[in-house]
Amino acid sequence: MFRFLDKIASRRQLYMYIILVDSIILLAFYIAQTFFGIGESAYLLFGAQYGPLVDQGEWWRIVTAMFMHGGFLHLAFNMYALYILGSYAEGTYGTYRFLSYFILTGIAGNIATHFFYHDSMSVGASGAIFGLVGALFASGFRKDTPFFLKPITGSALLPMIILNVALGFIPGSGINNAAHIGGLLSGMLLGYTLPIYSSYRSERFWKVIAILLLMLVGVSFVMLIYSNVLLIL
Repeated sequence: MFRFLDKIASRRQLYMYIILVDSIILLAFYIAQTFFGIGESAYLLFGAQYGPLVDQGEWWRIVTAMFMHGGFLHLAFNMYALYILGSYAEGTYGTYRFLSYFILTGIAGNIATHFFYHDSMSVGASGAIFGLVGALFASGFRKDTPFFLKPITGSALLPMIILNVALGFIPGSGINNAAHIGGLLSGMLLGYTLPIYSSYRSERFWKVIAILLLMLVGVSFVMLIYSNVLLIL
């Protein structure tokens, strides 16, 4: 697995694999709904976040929810954003930091969701995507950020941030602004406190963090499947 990650890291195209995984999960969701007659509970079976269940010990939903989407349009919008912003972020930070930032800020956004939308089901990668936006935005205000990155960092991203956050406050929009703002703020923290270019030692550190976070994602889905099996039995 580590060699596979190194191979992906050399190409800096991990964001494409995330898009593929999210698409496969949504396809499996539609198949389950169509052929097995599963209703709205299918969202929970496929990892949606729901505060009361998290309170009962299903902590893994804070992780799995960022890989599940509410429908084709939801997936399409988020994956288009990830295709654009993911290529920028991974090209800027490298694969291991990109993956670490994506998962960490996605978790931060879902923790915010747990407190502000506790009794609602929530799915989507938008918290993690906003985390990437936050990191790129804040890095633009560091003095050591190269000038040629200015078009994709700092104030260049401000109109997009303002527009998307504002849309989340429109009544009835159904947008989870807690995840957006939680991901954005955690990404800004990472982007401003850490330099864009890292040393060999720090690159090794982020590789370890990325692998541990991947293991966390794997364990979370194993726990989700195990809990579903227990529910069915």
